[in-house]
Amino acid sequence: MPDLSQIRPVRQMERSLVLVPHPSSLPVEAKLIRPRDILMVAPTMFFADYGCHVRILEEAVTLRALGHQLRVLAYPNGRDIAELPVRRGPGVPFNYRIVVGSSRHKIYLDAMLALTGLHEVITRRPELIHAHLHEGALLGRGWSLLRRSPLVFDFQGSLTSEMIDHHFLHRGSPFYRPLRWLEEVIDNWPAAILTSSLHAADLLVREFQCPHDKVFAVPDCVNTQTFRPIEDADDEAERQALRRSFRIPDDCILVVYLGLLAEYQGTGLLLQAAREVLSQRHDVHFLIMGYPGEAVYSQMAAELGIAPWCTFTGRLPYEQAPTFLRLGDVAVAPKFSATEGSGKLLNYMATGLPTVAFDTPVSREYLGDWGVYAPECDAHGFATALLALLRTPHEWPILGAALRRRAQECFSWEQAGRTMSEIYDLVCD
Repeated sequence: MPDLSQIRPVRQMERSLVLVPHPSSLPVEAKLIRPRDILMVAPTMFFADYGCHVRILEEAVTLRALGHQLRVLAYPNGRDIAELPVRRGPGVPFNYRIVVGSSRHKIYLDAMLALTGLHEVITRRPELIHAHLHEGALLGRGWSLLRRSPLVFDFQGSLTSEMIDHHFLHRGSPFYRPLRWLEEVIDNWPAAILTSSLHAADLLVREFQCPHDKVFAVPDCVNTQTFRPIEDADDEAERQALRRSFRIPDDCILVVYLGLLAEYQGTGLLLQAAREVLSQRHDVHFLIMGYPGEAVYSQMAAELGIAPWCTFTGRLPYEQAPTFLRLGDVAVAPKFSATEGSGKLLNYMATGLPTVAFDTPVSREYLGDWGVYAPECDAHGFATALLALLRTPHEWPILGAALRRRAQECFSWEQAGRTMSEIYDLVCD
C-alpha cells in the first residue's frame, strides 16, 4: 500500500473542508511507479481542441510517460493526437460533426460506445477503468462489474448543472429531479473520484453525499515548457508577423481569450464588457480564439458596434495555442460556471499573461492573489476590472511573472500523474 499521507482525500472538520493539496506538494523525490493497464473512457469526440479534451489528453500523455499502458475509448470524428491509441465507437452517416456539451446525439453515440467498450474489456481485461464525464462513469460501471476492474471517475463538473448551462434542462423540468438523483448515484459508484478543482471536491461531499475518503482533488495542470512567455527575438518576430496577419494594429493593447464560445462560457458577456471598455479607450483590440459560435458572436460584435476592434479566429488546433497566446498583452476568462474547471486560466498563467476573471472559487484556486477579479458577476463588473488592469501597464510584468511562477510551482502534470498513480495503487491493491 502506498503512502497516501501527501494526497489525503477530502476530510470534513468543523463544517469546513480540509482538501487535498495540489499535486506539486508531493515529495519531489521520484517514487517507483507500478505500471497499470488502463482503459480510459472518454465519451466525447476526442480530440477536439477544447476544455475537457485538454485534461484527457494531458492526463493520458503524462500517465503513458510514467510507464502505464493506456487505451482511450472515444466517440467517432475526433482527431488523433500525440500518438495515443484511441479505439472509437462507430458513427452514423447523418452526424459527423463535433458535438460540444449536452446533446441528444450523445444517446446513440453512448449506446454504440457501450458495445465497443464491451468488446474491448472482454478481449483484454484492463486493470482499472478511468472514466471521464458522467456518461463515462455510467458506461464504466457495467464494465467494472463485469471484469472486476476498479472504476476511477474523473469528475469535471456537475452533470445537471452542465445541462442547465447548455439550456438542455431547466430546474423546473420534470426530468430535473430524476437526473439529479441519477447523478448522485453515478457519483457514488466509483472506487475513487478525481476532481479538477478543490471546489468540485467540496461540491461532491456537500451536495452529492460522496464519501470523503473516496474524493481526491487533482487540479488541472499545465505544461510550462510549452506554454511560456516570449523569450527571444525570434519569438517577438513571430508575434509581430502573426499580429500583422490578423491586421491588428501594432500600437494597440491586445486582450486575448481562448476557449469555447458559448453563453455559459461568458462570451456574450465578454462582448458587452468590451463595448464598455471601448467606449472609454480606443487603443484596445480583442482577439477571441475558439469555436463553435464564432459566426454568432461575430455578428453580435457587429450589432454592438465593436466589430473593428474584435478579431475572431475560429477553431485553433491545441498545438498552436501557445503561439497564439503569446500575441496577447493581457487575458480574460469570463466563465461563471459554478461547477466546472477553467483550464484556460493555467494556460494564461504559464504564458505570463495578467488575467481578469470573475471572483469564483475555481478562479481563486488557480490565480490566487495574483488574479484581477471582477467586483460583480456581470458585464459592467468585468469591464470595470479590465479597465483597472489596462490603466496599470507597469504592473503587468509583475503579475505575469507571479502567475507563471505559481503555475510552475503548483500545477505540474508530472506530479499530477504521480498522484493518480498512487490513487490507482490504492484502489487496485
